[in-house]
Amino acid sequence: MQPITAIHHISAIVGDPQETLDFYRTVLNLRFVKQTVNFDDEHSYHLYFANQSIDDGTLLTFFNWKNAYQGRVGSGQVGTIAFRVPKGSFAYWKARFTQHQVAFTESQLFQQPTIEFGDVHQLALALVESDEVAASPEILGFHGAVLLSSYPKATAQTLTKDLGLTHLAETDTHNYFQTVGDVHHQIVLPKTPLPKGRWGIGTVHHIAWSVPTDEEQFAWQTYLSTQRYRVTEIKDRKYFKALYFPEFGDVMFEMATKQPGLTVDEAFDELGTHFVLPAHFESRRAEIVANLPELIL
Repeated sequence: MQPITAIHHISAIVGDPQETLDFYRTVLNLRFVKQTVNFDDEHSYHLYFANQSIDDGTLLTFFNWKNAYQGRVGSGQVGTIAFRVPKGSFAYWKARFTQHQVAFTESQLFQQPTIEFGDVHQLALALVESDEVAASPEILGFHGAVLLSSYPKATAQTLTKDLGLTHLAETDTHNYFQTVGDVHHQIVLPKTPLPKGRWGIGTVHHIAWSVPTDEEQFAWQTYLSTQRYRVTEIKDRKYFKALYFPEFGDVMFEMATKQPGLTVDEAFDELGTHFVLPAHFESRRAEIVANLPELIL
């Protein structure tokens, strides 16, 4: 097996789907690429966003729990989700956040100039300025994420020994890791656990690592099982195949395949414009649509 080279997607729990669509499309100018339902719960939307080019490894997805309780951010979760933006684009983004009344602070959370902010449902987000020069200031893709481990030393072992990430640096309060691929996604791991988190609105459900093929995914399933991780069966998510496992710091990880991709049920230029369902829900389309809030595209 090859070491993990990139993040495939990150999935978070948020509230009202229309508010989600408006924030990520209007404020962050991400492309809306898929409207479907949670494949395990047809009563809630699952909305997908990506960068404007819809590059591999840029998917941010949302489970919309409109009437649910606010979550508690804490150990056993992914914390801040960070996007990478071009060099010199911070002035544009600060002006944009001011225009849309989005509060933000500046920090060095990722050991680089970082803007931290929250979405409309209090999900923790960040922009990290890269060295890449681009004609547009738009989001390039993920920069990485913060992992809020219940057992940081165990999570560090998972990242390096099992997944093959590189240990970049250590401070008094954090360890920093990086994937070995060309994109170099960065993981920040605080050394001190927070009180245990609770899933709900404004929290991240899981982070998915990209694997190139079904065969590689099966090899990961076999290997992780031998290392005493509680690995699920491989699940068909229509756009990729997925297997899940909580690492030993209780953060939910996923291994997701690159194929078959988002265009199995929509043409590239039409992504996000149709309400699509997995085959096992298609016979109940009218019922499902009637029980979901209308999305204004």
